Amino acid sequence: MELNAEVKETDSKVARIQGGLSMRLNAKNSEKIAFALLGLSALTVMGFVLVILGYIIYNGYSAINIEFLTEMPRLMMTQGGIYPAIVGTLYLIIGSMSVALPVGVMAAIYLNEYAGETRTTWLIEMAINNLAGTPSVVFGLFGLALFVKYFGFGPSLLSSSLTLSLLIIPVIIRSTEEALIAVPKEYRESSLALGVSKWQTIRHAVLPAAIPGIITGSILSIGRVAGETAPILFTGVAYFLPRLPDSIYSQFMALPYHLFVLATAGTNIAKTRPIQYGTALVLLLLVLCLNLIAVLIRRHYKNKLKI
Repeated sequence: MELNAEVKETDSKVARIQGGLSMRLNAKNSEKIAFALLGLSALTVMGFVLVILGYIIYNGYSAINIEFLTEMPRLMMTQGGIYPAIVGTLYLIIGSMSVALPVGVMAAIYLNEYAGETRTTWLIEMAINNLAGTPSVVFGLFGLALFVKYFGFGPSLLSSSLTLSLLIIPVIIRSTEEALIAVPKEYRESSLALGVSKWQTIRHAVLPAAIPGIITGSILSIGRVAGETAPILFTGVAYFLPRLPDSIYSQFMALPYHLFVLATAGTNIAKTRPIQYGTALVLLLLVLCLNLIAVLIRRHYKNKLKI
């Protein structure tokens, strides 16, 4: 009897060990499959990106030269360069970010640091989410009604910049909120324990630690501003304008709208095909350069925080 009991106990221990081993093996296999699927997804995305970039570079590099980048357009854009469109796109980015970045960061600070979990805060968060999902053409029509017509700015660089700033403010608010949430509570508690005011704590302890995340939102915003067509279509962009804007109330050229018209309604679509691909390549390179600058700034602040 005792022998049978010992055998049964041994069998049960062996069964438990085998069950544990099988569970570990299943977990490892599941982990391997998950990593393989994630890697395959990443490679698929990278493949599509490389194919698109390769196609644009292959068709557009022949149009890139000094004259193309520095000359004014001629003969309804069938000849000449795209210098006004490059400058106009840079003006749009600078103008919209000058408005959206401080407003978005201050709004995120208020929502995360000062406003409690109230019904009003919930409504504000819902409004931000809805704005983030609103089609860009709606922002364009709103900018036309508010800035062009109501405030009387007319079709201008100012109207377009303000419209685009409204478009990217939700992105900046969301990214800034996430960056502020990621800052450890010990930063706030240590600062407040020293008798420092709440605003001084936010300014000197919380914000410096959140800057990398804020810059990430700025990178996304820059890419969206540089590539949007619908908002500026209604608020001030021009297809053929062989001069630079002389004030914020002037019309301007921009790369995305210029590319759109060249490819869909130009005076000679077949003849301007190299210019179309060249414009697309310049737009990609411009966004890439601006993003690289932002990434370097973010890395600088990350290294500074580690020190």
